[in-house]
Amino acid sequence: MEKLLDKLINLGIEYGTKLLIALIILLIGNRLIKLLDKFLKKEHKFSKIDPSVKDFIVSFINISLKVLLFITILSILGIPMTSLITILGSAAVAIGLALQGGLSNLAGGLMILIFKPFKVGDYIEANGKEGTVKSISLFYTSIITIDNKVIQLPNGGLSNTPITNYTMNKKRLLDVIISVSYKSNIDKTKKVIIDTLNSIDTILKDESILVRLKTHNSSSLDFVVRAWVNTPDYWNTYYEFMEEVKKNLDKNKIEIPYPQMDVHITK
Repeated sequence: MEKLLDKLINLGIEYGTKLLIALIILLIGNRLIKLLDKFLKKEHKFSKIDPSVKDFIVSFINISLKVLLFITILSILGIPMTSLITILGSAAVAIGLALQGGLSNLAGGLMILIFKPFKVGDYIEANGKEGTVKSISLFYTSIITIDNKVIQLPNGGLSNTPITNYTMNKKRLLDVIISVSYKSNIDKTKKVIIDTLNSIDTILKDESILVRLKTHNSSSLDFVVRAWVNTPDYWNTYYEFMEEVKKNLDKNKIEIPYPQMDVHITK
């Protein structure tokens, strides 16, 4: 009985010591990983890398170090590495089958980084969602909407869906339709619209401007208006033009019509 008790005490001390060491290494390792994560995000030389690639690399390093820490702790606890490799192999197969979506997201993240349909800071629309790209991690892309909500989009879905990138190019085409009544003079209307465009500083004057009658609509003449602006100026220019063209059309007594219908009654 005494021998059994001594053996149990020795085993308790042995495994208790291993458990204590493993716990200390776990705490220290987690702390070091967090510090490294913060350092990489703030490091000036590392910040020269494309933000999209930077977020992906930091996320990959973080996960890899945590996996390495986990394996180290199991080794300290005395679990044989051959058994550990067998267990991890079986677990990897099971996890792979269970997390096919996660693996798809990982592959999608790699595709996004390779082909660069967008980067951090771009304004995109995909899967019915739109916003400014905040970060691209291993599995998800975060976007911020115009009302400051954060949406997490799975990379797997993003890499297999049409993506509209509104800010990839330096210039955007302002393309609007202005409708006036049938009694309006075509040449005068075109002049008012062109003068309005020329009065707006953010319209690129060295690029072509198009103002033409496009459609004889049911109750209006529809003019297509096209002009180029720098991408960051697009929305301010759009709103300014829509306000100013209404004012100038009113000044020149050019009517913007409303839908109407002539009804003939036969007795």
